[in-house]
Amino acid sequence: MWEMIERMASDRLWIYTGIVGSLFGAAFLVWFQGTRAGLWCYAKFVLVIDYFVQRYGWTWLEPPKDAWRKKYPHVTKKIDDLEARLKNIEKDLHEKHGFEKITVTKSNG
Repeated sequence: MWEMIERMASDRLWIYTGIVGSLFGAAFLVWFQGTRAGLWCYAKFVLVIDYFVQRYGWTWLEPPKDAWRKKYPHVTKKIDDLEARLKNIEKDLHEKHGFEKITVTKSNG
């Protein structure tokens, strides 16, 4: 057993092949995800994950509800700023004119 460990420590080719193989694998996945086959495989993978979540209640496979906030921090900041501005406008309208709620109706024009 010690001989095998000593040989692994002295022979580092396995490290280099592992790194190169990982890089090629990652590059292939980046290319593959944009192809029709990649999109189909991804859709099937999502269906399988959804099946396990629904069938066995594996909620740890579900993404967090606010995952988009972490993925798109600039959009999140803009939305939060707009919501804060809207609340201020509604508060001002309520204080100045007594409006309880503003409703927007769609015109037919």
